[in-house]
Amino acid sequence: MKSLPTKTLSISRRRLLPLLGSVFLIPFFGFKNSPEKSSMLIINNEEYKTLLKPDGTIVKIKASSLKNAKIIKKNISNKSFLNWLGKKI
Repeated sequence: MKSLPTKTLSISRRRLLPLLGSVFLIPFFGFKNSPEKSSMLIINNEEYKTLLKPDGTIVKIKASSLKNAKIIKKNISNKSFLNWLGKKI
């Protein structure tokens, strides 16, 4: 009996290049941002200030919350600031 020839999937360059080209074209189509994300950006479009925490890390805080904050000491000396940070002079 004759054996039937088995089909092998040979991928030639002629088949691979259009597939590869179409994959690289996908980012050019672009996807529009959902309206929920754009509205959140408009709502959260507030001014932020950067402040220093006692452990030395930087924190971003809304400027409106700083205006409403209670000030304990207005002007402090450099020595008391370094003590607050925990640094030795």
